Amino acid sequence: MGKLDRIINIRNLTAFWFLGLCNNFAYVIMLSAAEDILDKQEGKATNNTDETCEVNITSRHCTPVSTGAVLLADIIPTLIIKLTAPFFMHRIPFGVRHFIVVFAQAASYIIVAFSVDVWMSLLGVVFASIGAGLGEITYMALASHFSKNVISTWSSGTGGAGIFGALAYAGLTEQHLADLSPKTTLLIMLIVPVIFAAAYWILLVMPHSVHQVNIKNPKTWIVPIQSVASHIQDENSSATVDLATKKKLLLIVPLLKYMIPLGLVYVGEYFINQGLVELIFFNCSHGWDLARNSQYRWYQVIYQLGVFISRSSVNVIQIKPIFLPLLAVLQGLNAVFFFFDAIYFFVPHIAIIFVLIIFEGLLGGASYVNTFHGIHQTVAEEYKEFSLGVATVADAAGIVLAGFASMPIHNFVCDRPLPKT
Repeated sequence: MGKLDRIINIRNLTAFWFLGLCNNFAYVIMLSAAEDILDKQEGKATNNTDETCEVNITSRHCTPVSTGAVLLADIIPTLIIKLTAPFFMHRIPFGVRHFIVVFAQAASYIIVAFSVDVWMSLLGVVFASIGAGLGEITYMALASHFSKNVISTWSSGTGGAGIFGALAYAGLTEQHLADLSPKTTLLIMLIVPVIFAAAYWILLVMPHSVHQVNIKNPKTWIVPIQSVASHIQDENSSATVDLATKKKLLLIVPLLKYMIPLGLVYVGEYFINQGLVELIFFNCSHGWDLARNSQYRWYQVIYQLGVFISRSSVNVIQIKPIFLPLLAVLQGLNAVFFFFDAIYFFVPHIAIIFVLIIFEGLLGGASYVNTFHGIHQTVAEEYKEFSLGVATVADAAGIVLAGFASMPIHNFVCDRPLPKT
């Protein structure tokens, strides 16, 4: 590899890291802000200056609506996009898709920042979901035109979105740190779509196999179906393919060994994050003097730390497909543990919950990165773009199931008497 090739390779690996980071950033911010969004429904102030820890816990402090409602607004549009887009999205050039993703994410920050009630906030969450869903299926498909290493940098970037997004929101809104309002914090986040645009249009070096947009000729913005084949070829292969719908459906079957374990891991993962941990909190002496809402935000930070570590680890530790179901089993056991703790409050200190949440994040991140790394390694070049795109349905489907399950479980736990502590 010559010097120029090395420079291009570094630029592309870096670009995919930033694409992963920016694509998931709004999604993470909305989940971190879930309790603040729901507080608007109760007419509570969204500034955190009056938050204090509780010396004695006297009630469960349940919200009228579970944070699972925010999760559903954050994922259902994503699932719809992922279920349908692989069958028509190849007609739209990547540049046009990228513009839509950046626009949707910027709109999400603005709408939630200036919302006057919870439903307007949820509309902003929907925009974040549209951007993240379209983005993931777009950039995973785009990765098929590059070396397999972009999968690891993309995954690391998405993990980085988790830790940096959750940490940024928690840190900027934390009373003892920046102490900014959620509104100001969300407006600061508008720098992310700017970085997003630059990563694609400035940093990334696009191979000739990727269809480019001619801005002066709008006719090129939608690619005729008969010419699709000329645009979905790998940079190292001259093979082209125009997949019929029946063929695409048949290609999904061998992917199920990857998709089913990934979906199950995400069911357990998001059932914990948006259905249970909001119901687990500690008093001052056992919760490091953190207020209840602060504890929730830091749960998100700790979880995303685990995700970031494991999503960045595929070049060091690789898990074979045969072991992926084991990750789903372990995540299921995690969910059972958190469910009973939400009812009985038997965990004595927040530090233990932090450790378990890191473990939960490690399982989720490992399942994600090893799933897509395995697909990139094993699927034939001419089917790789479609396969990488359609496999993203698995995690979205798992999150949707978790969102629906979390709401009745939230009500069930809230109806239970508070255990004696």
